Amino acid sequence: MEQRKVLLIGGGGREHALAHALSKSSLLDKLYITPGNPGTAQHGENVSLDINEFDDVVDFCEDHHIDLVIVGPEQPLVEGITDYLHDYGIKVFGPTKGAAMLEGSKSYAKSIMQKYNIPTAGSEVFERHEVSKLDAYLAEEVRFPVVIKVDGLAAGKGVFICNDIDQAREYIDKIMNDVDLSAAAPLIVVEEFMQGEEVSVFAISDGSTAHYLMHAQDHKRIGDGDTGLNTGGMGAYAPAPVLTEQMRDHVMKTIVQPTIDGMAQEETPYLGILYVGLMMTADGPKVVEYNCRFGDPEAQVILPAIKSDVLELMITAVNGKLEYVSLDIDTDYYCSVVLASKGYPGSYEKGKIITGLNDLPEDVYVYHSGTEMSEEGQLLTKGGRVLNVVGSGSSLKEAIDNAYAGVAAISFDGAYHRKDIGAKGLAHFNK
Repeated sequence: MEQRKVLLIGGGGREHALAHALSKSSLLDKLYITPGNPGTAQHGENVSLDINEFDDVVDFCEDHHIDLVIVGPEQPLVEGITDYLHDYGIKVFGPTKGAAMLEGSKSYAKSIMQKYNIPTAGSEVFERHEVSKLDAYLAEEVRFPVVIKVDGLAAGKGVFICNDIDQAREYIDKIMNDVDLSAAAPLIVVEEFMQGEEVSVFAISDGSTAHYLMHAQDHKRIGDGDTGLNTGGMGAYAPAPVLTEQMRDHVMKTIVQPTIDGMAQEETPYLGILYVGLMMTADGPKVVEYNCRFGDPEAQVILPAIKSDVLELMITAVNGKLEYVSLDIDTDYYCSVVLASKGYPGSYEKGKIITGLNDLPEDVYVYHSGTEMSEEGQLLTKGGRVLNVVGSGSSLKEAIDNAYAGVAAISFDGAYHRKDIGAKGLAHFNK
């Protein structure tokens, strides 16, 4: 294959991990990242584009002879950036707007799962104006706890576990009156509560063939022991022992491939990364949700495990040829601990000086999420989630220990992290 010029869209820890993986490819000629961050700048050239203005992206691609666009975050995918670029003959690794509906609309995802017999929780869908009908359903027909979800994208803030009718009514009132949640809730999904341990499976698809990449476990809550508010993710590890190799094959055959086949039958073939959030229930794995891209912070522990050329894999997928390739996946474990700003996921201060990145132990890599460079060349905090400290090892314990050794080397004013990332995984080995 000839070398390619690539534009990577996004500016978080996921995109730093993608930039790092892409930079290793023998097929890479030039990597541009928009907007990028100080970490991605180590692997390519950060450029300033308004990714909400798809014409600006087209102009850049044409001016710089971009061979492939890789879209990191979900929002532009759900809004149709892939379709728009396709209209100008620009190749994109990422699903079309129709395929990205698997993440963009929870009711649509439910309809696909029901139509193609993909195991998931039972659910009912209500239109936004059907408040009295929804209230009657909750009061008379459900067994608590239940899960209430807004239909659209809500930055991880649109899912509510309700233990009784009063709590359900409180959350519905919040959905109706919060500006962001209300905008994401033309429909409201009420879902059966599933008991079990969560795990996320990641696959790459070219629209017909799907290959397993890795599975990981995220830690959403801000506090140790999965307490406190939900966040964008405080850490992750891979692979998670809750999903055995035998069960992984079962998931690919009964969930992932049927999803890809179903989307093809719907005439919206799914090309890109498919992220399947699963609940490991007593009745077997069931789908909690789909995402149409790599997770964050899961990408930070999955991409380092892929020993195949990541850019070549993406090009092969775009060309519809995945059936002819096999993947080389590392057998090591990876653990990522998020260093966050004090106060996150609420309000937090910015502009704190970060030190220690030049003193990291071996087997530790740091991906930037919310950082910026000052005019004087100092690395500063910018976001709620600031850094992802990734350790690797031949055992999960070794990977966790290496990650926390990296955490100990880094400091900034108000730095916060969870101290139990990977503990659930270790518990499986101690049973």
